[in-house]
Amino acid sequence: MLRSVLRCISKPQRSSYSTTTLPSAAVSSGSDFAVDHLVIGGGVVGLAIGRELAQNSSETTLVVEKNRSIGEETSSRNSEVIHAGIYYPNDSLKTKLCIEGKHLLYDYCQSRNIPHKKVGKWIVAHDEEQTSYLEKLQQKTKELGVETHMITKSEMLKNEPHIFGHSSLVSPTTGIIDTHSFMESLKGEIIDNGSDVALCSKVIAIEPQNNGKSGYYVTIETNDPDLPQMTIKSQTIINAAGLWSDKIFQLALQKDQIPNSPKLYYAKGRYYSYSGNKIKVDRLIYPVPDPNITTLGTHLTIDLGGKIKFGPDINWTDSPTDYKLTENEGIKEFVDAIKSYLPAITASDIFIDYAGIRPKLQPPGGKFHDFMIRNEAQDYNLFNFVNLLGIESPGLTSSLAIAKYTKGIIL
Repeated sequence: MLRSVLRCISKPQRSSYSTTTLPSAAVSSGSDFAVDHLVIGGGVVGLAIGRELAQNSSETTLVVEKNRSIGEETSSRNSEVIHAGIYYPNDSLKTKLCIEGKHLLYDYCQSRNIPHKKVGKWIVAHDEEQTSYLEKLQQKTKELGVETHMITKSEMLKNEPHIFGHSSLVSPTTGIIDTHSFMESLKGEIIDNGSDVALCSKVIAIEPQNNGKSGYYVTIETNDPDLPQMTIKSQTIINAAGLWSDKIFQLALQKDQIPNSPKLYYAKGRYYSYSGNKIKVDRLIYPVPDPNITTLGTHLTIDLGGKIKFGPDINWTDSPTDYKLTENEGIKEFVDAIKSYLPAITASDIFIDYAGIRPKLQPPGGKFHDFMIRNEAQDYNLFNFVNLLGIESPGLTSSLAIAKYTKGIIL
């Protein structure tokens, strides 16, 4: 039997904003409650992993999230694009899990009526050199089994008269999704399968027992004055804390291990929305990315209501909470980036909307870095501590595939 022990409190009155359930039977040795799997992070990837693990009815899974609602950070501050999986090295996790995840995600959305649409995407080249890059990219997609084709300038003008370019690579399997509906569905499945999601639950300490072979004691800080802290015993830990995942990992390490542990870099990107009515575009428009694929460029996306937005650009920051926006700061560079494929746009046509931060293992100016998804039993002698670091784009598209991969490496 399960009972409610963690909840968000809205001061000065209590709120029914969120409740969660944990096993009612307390365990000994200093732990308040016990679960089989503790997933740290209630973004789209943590929820997907929680859902995957919760399908085993003989085990209990708890997803803990420090914020007041699921997916408040990277998962809700992105372009909401279902990617095709064409940019990254063929043998990378980003490529493999994106392609697998794309198919899983479309199937999931169709079977559960999650709002989504396969709108397609153009990657626009502006000269012969960029066209040559796209032709090589198309050859790469053939090797991967991902559908693409090239179109000429005249074909572009016929279908999208406002878009300017020398040629484009068309990705017809790229789409858009209502991310919030997707996350709510994942959360619902976790609960329906007898596991749960705890909000306002911040992990502040992790104590491995026998290097994790006897599980982990995890101290949770809540905002409930009746239960400000509690300890959970878990056999496995899945670190899906996004922007905070390197800090969460450090909680389980010895002091001498921390300096050499993986470090995240924070890439802030701004999004602007289109406020005019002179431009109409029916698909996603992307520029050719930079050589290190640090970013896919300041692109044009449309949401399920047809609204046009642009972004993200990239500005490195030292803080994972730096969402500050200044209306006109860097607006010329932002507009110039859009003008490269949409000449009719002006600064007066757009207004600043929101910012997102991507957790990168790739430092500024650094070369491509893949997702890091590994059981730290070998590298850090932490049995069944599963780390997910640098889960940025295409993390949303890959989420269901990441969940299956993660489950597969639990010992």
